Amino acid sequence: MSSSTNGQWYPPEWPDRIRALANGELTPAEPRRAATVLLLRDSDTGGPAVHMLRRRASMAFAGGAYAYPGGGVDPRDERPVAWAGPSRAQWAVRMGVDPATAQAIVCAAVRETFEEAGVLLAGASADTVVADTTGEDWEADRAALVAHELSFADFLGRRGLVLRSDLLGAWARWITPEFEPRRYDTWFFVAALPEGQRTRNTSTEADRTVWIRPEDAAAGYDRGELLMMPPTIATLRGLQPYATAADALAAAEAQNLTPVLAQARLVGGEIVLSWPGHDEFTKHIAQTDAGSAAPGDPASDGPSGAPGPSGGTPA
Repeated sequence: MSSSTNGQWYPPEWPDRIRALANGELTPAEPRRAATVLLLRDSDTGGPAVHMLRRRASMAFAGGAYAYPGGGVDPRDERPVAWAGPSRAQWAVRMGVDPATAQAIVCAAVRETFEEAGVLLAGASADTVVADTTGEDWEADRAALVAHELSFADFLGRRGLVLRSDLLGAWARWITPEFEPRRYDTWFFVAALPEGQRTRNTSTEADRTVWIRPEDAAAGYDRGELLMMPPTIATLRGLQPYATAADALAAAEAQNLTPVLAQARLVGGEIVLSWPGHDEFTKHIAQTDAGSAAPGDPASDGPSGAPGPSGGTPA
């Protein structure tokens, strides 16, 4: 459900769940760690384009919403892998987590990008990147990863590949609101499409993929034509000042990684829903406007490309 003035994703059951949380009738779920990647490439029309997928309209969770490749962290993402770029300890400092968690999140970002877009940020050495991942053998490995029949560590090890953590930049962190039944602590990364590789729609949850300039996607959202969750449109707006994919990647080091967590308050006769630092998403919901749906779990594993409703990705 989108609002009347733009394409902000807004589930009708939120008011009921917010009231239940405020009344102590709802226990917040523990957020699951997740990662999503804003894959960029330079365009001919000025500024970089970002790879986005549209969730199938039939999906119970955020059906029809545009997002980025991404998903939940697999416990096996902590297994040792050949690693290039900033060390796990350096990533841990940047992200404010321990080294094992930092590795798991970075591995999830790289793995999910391969699973959902067919793009692999890894190479045979610390200064090379795989040039083509479209063969049948690559597809078989990708499918095995999706089915959890193959761990990412075993996949890289068997192929003699090094994970290129230097090709990623940590961009933002959003946590799904406490009133959502499925919650994600999602790290958003930026990365440039490696030379020679190309994206393809490999996600079972998406019916369309596009390369689109952030300003064009944001304009579509503002017109109410493109449906998005708050973290998706917020990160798109954050990309608009950069002229190239390399510029955006270089700017990642200065991005604020303070988690964004929605706040819901009961004020007088209305619910006030806000995302700190992102005033455009604030909603004032009259209590009489609440839907009649009882709080319940959506029939979905969570988002593709952006875990969790409103910021929770997989976008």
